[in-house]
Amino acid sequence: MKPKSLEKLRLPIMVAPMFLVSGPDLVIESAKAGVVGAFPTPNCRTIAELDSWMNKVSAETKEADGLWAANLVTHRTNDRLIDDLALVAKHKPPIVITALGSPAPAIPVVHEYGGIVLADVVNLPLAKKAAKAGADGLVAVSAGAGGHTGHLSPFAFLSALREFFDGIICVGGGISDGAGVAGAVAAGADIVYMGTRFLAAKESLAVPDYKEMVVQSSIDDILVSAAITGTSASWLKASLENNGYNLSDLTMPKERNYGGADVGKRWKDLWAAGQGVGAVKTKAPAKEIIENLFQEFQKAQARISQY
Repeated sequence: MKPKSLEKLRLPIMVAPMFLVSGPDLVIESAKAGVVGAFPTPNCRTIAELDSWMNKVSAETKEADGLWAANLVTHRTNDRLIDDLALVAKHKPPIVITALGSPAPAIPVVHEYGGIVLADVVNLPLAKKAAKAGADGLVAVSAGAGGHTGHLSPFAFLSALREFFDGIICVGGGISDGAGVAGAVAAGADIVYMGTRFLAAKESLAVPDYKEMVVQSSIDDILVSAAITGTSASWLKASLENNGYNLSDLTMPKERNYGGADVGKRWKDLWAAGQGVGAVKTKAPAKEIIENLFQEFQKAQARISQY
């Protein structure tokens, strides 16, 4: 059963935490508009900056009775995890999402203040481990997702997860319109991860050229490769080419690395997007994007009700 906090959402959508893209303004405006806003803690280069971001987001979303989430990298290369968790305990985000590692380190901290932990998973073995560790929910990162991506169909993945897991399931992967949200909910999702649709939002931290590339791109402009981080991710082809990558000869890095102080500098000019990039037509405020999604969602629900 999903928590009562999710029942107050206008739409069952979480604006996915996007690396170097999601910041306080996008999180706050998303929460005010009736969806979950989220950001990854590595977007803050220092603990002091993260403290400031969380303080602002916590205060403004509380005032608006909105929901937000902090996304933590729990992989061993994140040498700041203990400090990140200390700020989670201080600011109490209602939702914490763990990625690239076990949710176990976050669970006791978040449960202490009554929050919930969702674990990013890309396959059934990882999902079963996360469920066994005590995660309240699973984020089924599926084929078509932007940034680090999965390889399973979102609908097949949902079905397989529901065979053994009755907690919260958030699904993401190429879902960038209200019809896709309605379909995912009908298939068993409680909430939908949606990042790409918000890449070009007014409140996004993406640089202007990144936003323009997103608006001009289609599904054919996406390339999935593990050559950048060591884990499969969806990239804008033009972005890789602009940074000297030969798309016909991409090689794996020597080791995976998701943390460190220079992580933003290393990848700031390499731009990710999901297969739903074609749905991004303009650079609009988050509130307007969410209103459009609401209209699309209602039309899809009406269509479903005819059958």
